[in-house]
Amino acid sequence: MTTLSVLDLAPVPEGSRVAEALRNTEDLARHAERLGYARYWLAEHHNMPGIASAATAVVIAHVAAATSTIRVGAGGIMLPNHAPLVIAEQFGTLAALHPGRIDLGLGRAPGTDMMTARALRRNLQGDIDSFPQDVVELINYFAPVEPGQRVQAVPGAGESVEVWILGSSTYGAQLAAILGLPYAFASHFAPAEMENAIDIYRSRFHPSGALDKPHLMLGLNVVAADTDEEARLLFSSLQQAFVNLRSGRPGRLPPPVEGYEESLDPQAKAMLGHALSCAIVGSRERVAQGLDAFIRRTGADELMVTAQIFDHAARKRSFEILMDVHKDMARAA
Repeated sequence: MTTLSVLDLAPVPEGSRVAEALRNTEDLARHAERLGYARYWLAEHHNMPGIASAATAVVIAHVAAATSTIRVGAGGIMLPNHAPLVIAEQFGTLAALHPGRIDLGLGRAPGTDMMTARALRRNLQGDIDSFPQDVVELINYFAPVEPGQRVQAVPGAGESVEVWILGSSTYGAQLAAILGLPYAFASHFAPAEMENAIDIYRSRFHPSGALDKPHLMLGLNVVAADTDEEARLLFSSLQQAFVNLRSGRPGRLPPPVEGYEESLDPQAKAMLGHALSCAIVGSRERVAQGLDAFIRRTGADELMVTAQIFDHAARKRSFEILMDVHKDMARAA
């Protein structure tokens, strides 16, 4: 049965503050653990007023300390923004504090605009072209120290950190296949290359010390509520946020608006229809149908579910309904 995990962008709703968003993240992580979700991932984004997880390793430490069994990690760390040694030390520290629970998803995008990327790095010499070499360097820092090794990750060397490759194109699929690593595709916001990426990853996979067969995770938006109408209303917050972002106006997560999609021009509707095509929105019955269809279509080993919902209680309820549906499907299988 396909495993369910959570991607939390630590949303900052309009009228709220970062501190409240981070408290909500802690609360949702505990909720997800009680419900039985496998992982709880946070993502590196910068210069985005609506996302509170820019200091990703710090938030992961907070969530891991607030939970006890669920795996916690990055979905992901944008490696071109960092020296591999620094990330090895950060996640080596996390693994030392929380043994057997830390995941490290790696992406090659900056997670922001180019001006902010330059502010993060001061220059762009460590660009996406060196991503494969940086991934290998980083993985090697987690290996036991070799005799005569001059540069060591302390903490990091010898620690158990599960490394993933993330992507929204076929590039990451090829790299994950070559390195024999688990692969997560960002179908929740960039579904265009999903089928091609799946085919490439599975057909070209080389077993490794980390993994003997492909392990595919797909991003999926799920907004579940007691009625279809309520779910569609809650979903309008993500729709607004996406239109604002694509229009160059990123901001905090907007409150839901009745009839929002109907108010858009055809171009904006088409953009949303494409970018958010991997979304299941509705009541328990509609979620069950959508979840079954998506799993049958893709054969995903794991789904990384995200829900950008303005009201925290409604967000928790959405994840609760989804897990209830998933357990019903497992019992019926």
